[in-house]
Amino acid sequence: MRRFINYCKESFVELTKKTTWPTWEKLQSSALLVLVTTVLLAAVLWVVDYAIQNLMTLIYTL
Repeated sequence: MRRFINYCKESFVELTKKTTWPTWEKLQSSALLVLVTTVLLAAVLWVVDYAIQNLMTLIYTL
């Protein structure tokens, strides 16, 4: 149990004293970048899925 308590104390010190947290503006810009990238990737995957679906339908109807 002592090792677990020591681990928790060291983790707390590392998170509060040794970690560099981003500013609010940097955090917002990073979140916006992730959102835009996710939407673009979803759109590309939708187009690829739609194309493959139509191609497979064409192949199976021959």
